[in-house]
Amino acid sequence: MEFYSEKQQIVAIIDVLKAKQLTLGLVPTMGALHEGHLQLVKKALNNNDKVVVSIFVNPTQFDNKEDLKKYPRTLKRDMDLLRTVSKDNIIVYAPTVDDIYEGKTVSQSFDFDGLEFEMEGKFREGHFNGVGTIVKRFFDIVKPDNAYFGEKDFQQLQIIKKLVEKFHIPVHVVGCEIHREASGLAMSSRNTRLKPAYKKAAPFIYKTLTAAKERFGTNSANTVLEWVENQFAKHDLLELEYFIVADAETLKPVKRKSNKKSYRAFIAVYADDIRLIDNIALN
Repeated sequence: MEFYSEKQQIVAIIDVLKAKQLTLGLVPTMGALHEGHLQLVKKALNNNDKVVVSIFVNPTQFDNKEDLKKYPRTLKRDMDLLRTVSKDNIIVYAPTVDDIYEGKTVSQSFDFDGLEFEMEGKFREGHFNGVGTIVKRFFDIVKPDNAYFGEKDFQQLQIIKKLVEKFHIPVHVVGCEIHREASGLAMSSRNTRLKPAYKKAAPFIYKTLTAAKERFGTNSANTVLEWVENQFAKHDLLELEYFIVADAETLKPVKRKSNKKSYRAFIAVYADDIRLIDNIALN
């Protein structure tokens, strides 16, 4: 498995692959890989000749410096996990902050037609400018034919599709279904930081989402919202930050249901000091 930490190295390799007319997939990650990431990599390998997995904890998308500091960094373990998937067709690109930002660790400002102001955008100032900046840079460096993102970060997925559309980037963005632990908890690198009591409590998030989906069939969005808020108000360990029923395309909160639109429920919950997000298609 090839490993590069410098932009000029990987650009040279990409040029060789492009000259051979090989198809290239990209799976951007922040490391601390888990089975959910590996599923993205496997899908990418099925559809491309070579796959670049980027491992980079991007400072500009963290609004909380303490969260950035505590984010798990497990490069050796990540490499070992990737070797179990493929020893020959994965290229790992793990740059330094200076290599990516060239001494100016600041975000570009983006207009994502309002997608950036919903949900996560309301609670994490500047987050999607950071996401847009790093994903656009990886697209510029790697020049992938296809790029793979998990639907756990559904808002991020929609924003990246908007980025590609607005900047006319020649890449096909592929959304991949949420990979869950046996308990139903959405897989996340942050799960490794959960204390035992909170790890045991966290599956309540998905259990509540699935129950909300059932209720959405016969109740208004507001009724479902109130029910979810009540469920978390009674919970001893988990603190609800937000629950929103939104249009899957515009991400705007639903006021009145329409049979012609697709809806998703989005949730963010604190388990002690660890923030967990999830979502579910409602129709």
